[in-house]
Amino acid sequence: MNRYYYDLHIHSCLSPCGDDDNTPNNIAGMASLCGLNVVALTDHNTTENCPAFFEAARRYGIVPIAGMELTTSEDIHVVCLFETLENAMAFGQKVKEYRIPIKNRPDIFGSQQILDGQDNIIGEEENLLINATLISINEVPDLVGEFGGVCYPAHIDRQSNGVISILGTFPCSPFFKCAELHDGEKKDEYVQKYGLQDKIFIVSSDAHNLGDMRDKQNYFELDDEPYSSSLVRKRLFELLR
Repeated sequence: MNRYYYDLHIHSCLSPCGDDDNTPNNIAGMASLCGLNVVALTDHNTTENCPAFFEAARRYGIVPIAGMELTTSEDIHVVCLFETLENAMAFGQKVKEYRIPIKNRPDIFGSQQILDGQDNIIGEEENLLINATLISINEVPDLVGEFGGVCYPAHIDRQSNGVISILGTFPCSPFFKCAELHDGEKKDEYVQKYGLQDKIFIVSSDAHNLGDMRDKQNYFELDDEPYSSSLVRKRLFELLR
């Protein structure tokens, strides 16, 4: 068993609220400087920068996870992670069917840049990515499961877009095995207040700029012999499932 320090919630420059300096290569490089081993790219309602992040992560020795921060119809944020890049991209295509097409205003919301593995701009998403989709919180687990992924409510300790702030509690249904905290020190408080003794807590930065990324602190212990990045991902998903 070895420790793998992680951050499973980071936004790139494709998220309109993400800084333009949050390119796949810069994220991977900063993750390396922070001592992180496993990092997930989770842009709002899209996975289009995940291929570039996978390429960049390999250069820095980071185990990449392809993901998305999905906004439900209730305006709740849910982290969705996938064991393979292929499944993540297929999920991203599926979510497009549920997005409400509203033209982005870069002057108001920020640009939405799609990059390649060398941080060259190869496209820009025209429709705004941060608005709610037509997918309800009750539908998310089954939809993510169709693509072999795992999902859990994001930053439940925040007022904006947190499941508790919107619903008033952590729902029993649909069932989520995991929950994300932005501030890990609030774990005991939330366990006691909302009866979350059975949850796996994941503490991630929700970084929208490079300065938000944190030095290594939170980790999983995983059996990684014989080592490969795909085995690390497999063991992580076995734990989260």
